[in-house]
Amino acid sequence: MNLRQLRYFCEVVDAGNANAAALKLFVAPTAISMQISQLEAMLGGKLFDRASRPMTLTPLGRFVYPKGKELLSDAGRLVEEAKGMASGSLGWLSIGFTRSMIFSVLPNAVREMKKKFPKVQIDLIETLTEHQAESLRKGGIHLGISRTIGDFEDELDMAYTPLFSDPLIAALPPQHPLAARKSLKAADFNNITFISYPKDPNSLFSKHALSLLEAAGAHPRVGYEAKEIHTALGLVAAGLGATMVGKTVAMNNRTDVCFLPIQGLKTNAKVFAMRKKNEPNLLGDAFLKILQAQLSSSVNRLNRAD
Repeated sequence: MNLRQLRYFCEVVDAGNANAAALKLFVAPTAISMQISQLEAMLGGKLFDRASRPMTLTPLGRFVYPKGKELLSDAGRLVEEAKGMASGSLGWLSIGFTRSMIFSVLPNAVREMKKKFPKVQIDLIETLTEHQAESLRKGGIHLGISRTIGDFEDELDMAYTPLFSDPLIAALPPQHPLAARKSLKAADFNNITFISYPKDPNSLFSKHALSLLEAAGAHPRVGYEAKEIHTALGLVAAGLGATMVGKTVAMNNRTDVCFLPIQGLKTNAKVFAMRKKNEPNLLGDAFLKILQAQLSSSVNRLNRAD
């Protein structure tokens, strides 16, 4: 059985006779008769009672017709979806991201992606930078949005796209005396409990953040280790200590935390996209372009606010 035979059979049923079906399909009536005869030969029985006028379906024909229509519908949908996948207008995109990105451009970029590709299923997976390469290899995500401080060892099978450099700033309880200043020095962290995050044995972010402060002459005392940035900022808001975040995290963030620049810190956090090498993904490329456009406008806005 092939789809042409099935289609010709269903068209004859829908049109009422072979001549009407031939006109609709732009083929000769003999071509339709030949295809239906081949289908009957393969099935081992007649689909039409040709002795009646007009022709009627046999029991075999009544059995095949609805199933044939369903099969043709599925085949048509398969072609449409496959074309959509090939063009990037239809499909699934899974994005891994460090949680701090939820405060800046990621939400707007996702909204724009949904506008441009309404039929695409977008999944957002919170994934630490250190776990994103493995998740890409396993197919759990198609694109990773990562954040690091200091050196980061590139994986040979990964491609990296720099997005922006994010200065590190202090997050303080508004009621703390240090919050009245316009900026802090690294050594000021000696006078307030430090809240470290994320609490993960594989995370380098927290280790590099502390090393950066120590290199600038501070000796921070870690009082709490938060699992992720939301918890860390919640602890800050509760007056339990201070932490460091990227400057973009302060955009559209909570009002019960005071954000101040830190003098003397020369190392910024780096934000970049991570993908598998030599594995094109049209949806991932489209999202990355949207993200870069969003970043261009938001970083300019942030710089104007300085």
